[in-house]
Amino acid sequence: MQQVKIFKGLESNLAALEKEMNDWLAHSGARVVHIFGNLAAQGGQRTEDNSLKAYPYLASDVLIVVLHEKEK
Repeated sequence: MQQVKIFKGLESNLAALEKEMNDWLAHSGARVVHIFGNLAAQGGQRTEDNSLKAYPYLASDVLIVVLHEKEK
């Protein structure tokens, strides 16, 4: 039976998202059919807290969808 697994994270922390996905793949026993994703650009207001001095850009949201077949 095909199912989906959705992972979400931030562009500024891709290493953590990659680790989460790899850990799930290693332990799930699922057979991956297809993987696709989306990067959603952010356009926020600049303030003292998120100034360009501290952050050259606002991190975008990352969404990864894994279509897989689960063992019965």
